[in-house]
Amino acid sequence: MEFLLVTQLLALISVTTALDNGLLRTPPMGWMAWERFRCDVDCKDDPKNCISENLFRDMADRLAEDGWRELGYEYVIIDDCWMSKQRDEHGRLQPDPLRFPGGIAKLARYVHDRGLKLGIYADMGTHTCMGYPGTTLDKIEIDAQTFASWGVDYLKFDGCHSNPVEQMIGYPRMSKALNATGRPIAYSCSWPVYVGGLPPNVNYSLMGEICHLWRNYYDIQDSWDSVINIVDWFSNNQDALQPAAGPGRWNDPDMLVIGNFGLSIDQARSQMALWAIMAAPLIMSNDLRTLSNDARAILQNKVAISINQDPRGMQGRRLLQEKSHIEVYWRPLSNSASALVFLSHRQDMPYLYHTSLAKLHYDPGSYEAYDVFTGRTMTGLTHTTDLKVSINPSGVVMWYIYPTKHKRFHNTWKEHTLSTYHVDEAEAVPPEVL
Repeated sequence: MEFLLVTQLLALISVTTALDNGLLRTPPMGWMAWERFRCDVDCKDDPKNCISENLFRDMADRLAEDGWRELGYEYVIIDDCWMSKQRDEHGRLQPDPLRFPGGIAKLARYVHDRGLKLGIYADMGTHTCMGYPGTTLDKIEIDAQTFASWGVDYLKFDGCHSNPVEQMIGYPRMSKALNATGRPIAYSCSWPVYVGGLPPNVNYSLMGEICHLWRNYYDIQDSWDSVINIVDWFSNNQDALQPAAGPGRWNDPDMLVIGNFGLSIDQARSQMALWAIMAAPLIMSNDLRTLSNDARAILQNKVAISINQDPRGMQGRRLLQEKSHIEVYWRPLSNSASALVFLSHRQDMPYLYHTSLAKLHYDPGSYEAYDVFTGRTMTGLTHTTDLKVSINPSGVVMWYIYPTKHKRFHNTWKEHTLSTYHVDEAEAVPPEVL
């Protein structure tokens, strides 16, 4: 305990004016290489999938040309394995010359020319998780300056091969070093996961002062078990985690694996809905070149995205765990609206769940609810209306709910959503079901 107090004091002293660039007032959205492409560096036999400038150019093209950028997916993020095994003669990190022959600055210009932003990966230990050069304490300033000179917009700073003292000093120091470059760079910290993710080992007030987002828990894998394990951990610890989130500071349950190999369509909807409820970063890790129409529809769901991006920035919570293995999640939104997610942990058949808004702690009054994945609007609801919700196994039903007395505003909200995302109303908001 004494060690914790001393090291936390060290960090607080070192963090003065560390992060003041005003970025990520809503959770970041984009694409990252790691979960889907890992550390594939075999560009001879697997040129389409290896970690190379061609892969990131391809993904930038897809984000720019396939409607993602207009929805808010703006970051193209390089993860581990981009580096040469040695720093250059000036002590700077450098990309692998065979896989990134044009260099990172040229790749950044390519990404920027498409209206997107470039993210990059570093690790504050002696080596990255996959054995490439790390950013030790004496290299933090030069690496921050290098990234800024290349035109990087986002840094994921990992913590493999480092110890708690180095992390306590290094994560705040990198925050200050990024700020000192004068370039606005979003800062993703992996610090919490390396010390257990929870207080007292993690000071989330401090975390919000130095990082825009942070990894709390272990890496996601391409499976429903992994997704639901992360959701359960966040929900079981929501009293410690939920207050830490807000505009400019986000808990990060890791990447969206929708469109890969491990999730059914229902499970993919579940991940999208729960990440929206948790105000989580929407960072995809998939192959945008071969994405199915079903996966695209989920990831481009305009109302789910708008819930995730709600400017109030409050992370949602799990309200109920029923004996029927149905769980209910709730998130308060701007202008008296809210979002509800009904999640089935069942594995047998669709389950008909009975509830009411009163049971879910809504105030007396009349409401309307928009079903995010079917596009139906339910009108004439009161807080006592018996609600029957059919939920598929490992699936969700997600509602956007607002009081009828604010209906005029929420019609405007729909119009704003449509104009923001440049789509026709018929495509995004089907006619109400009376």
